[in-house]
Amino acid sequence: MVQRIKTVRGEVTDQTLLERILGEYEINTVFHLAAQTIVSIANRNPISTFETNIRGTWCLLEASRRSPAIRQIVVASSDKAYGDQKVLPYTEDTPVRGRHPYDVSKSCADLIAHSYSASYGLPVAVTRCGNLYGGGDLNWNRLIPGTIRSILRKKSPVIRSDGKFIRDYFYVEDGAIAYMLLAERLASEPELRGEAFNFSNELQITVSDLVERLLSLMDSTLRPDIRNEATNEICHQYLSAAKARKILGWCPMFDLSSGLKRTIEWYKEVLG
Repeated sequence: MVQRIKTVRGEVTDQTLLERILGEYEINTVFHLAAQTIVSIANRNPISTFETNIRGTWCLLEASRRSPAIRQIVVASSDKAYGDQKVLPYTEDTPVRGRHPYDVSKSCADLIAHSYSASYGLPVAVTRCGNLYGGGDLNWNRLIPGTIRSILRKKSPVIRSDGKFIRDYFYVEDGAIAYMLLAERLASEPELRGEAFNFSNELQITVSDLVERLLSLMDSTLRPDIRNEATNEICHQYLSAAKARKILGWCPMFDLSSGLKRTIEWYKEVLG
């Protein structure tokens, strides 16, 4: 049997290890997806979030700069990098200016990526996606997996905010395709170095409406438990993906309903 994946365990903040991995395995394409991704954890312990999301980014980019085999790097930023803005949707020209710990960590990582491109010609581009969801996410603090698990257990799904926050949800398979497309284009189009791209279904949906849609898709009569406990979160976010459509010829393969249906089926199969 051919071994298609090699796993190396270590910290993304261990620059020496990263340099060894990139050289030893002759890596030419890097997808930087490693991050602390939970807003509530960042609020409780900003240092660990800053260490992983900011230091981890410069360690990986510096290791890549020292690795001559590297040809393209895709850094996963986030719509959170834009912070709280009055003018929506976010475009790639919107300033990145997070205020709270998680948002700031994404803004900083984003700017560091641009710095390595501008200063050293590193072949790096940045993705900024909406709230990614899909099968495989076992962090039950997240809205979609937590809601689906609660419904499967016949318990009221918990909404930690007031339910009125507006978000832009993006199916994980569309995210993977977008990352692959950007890496492939980076390989042949050096003018894309240093560019950022929003990837999104360009939707605006409240947390409450999303939970109601999940309840409907799962034929549940449960009612959500709205706790209004969320702090340091952005109230209204959504992205424009016009640049990705125009320059990359990209468009999503899944709308919200089809993505949610596929996600629900994954959790039903895994959780029984």
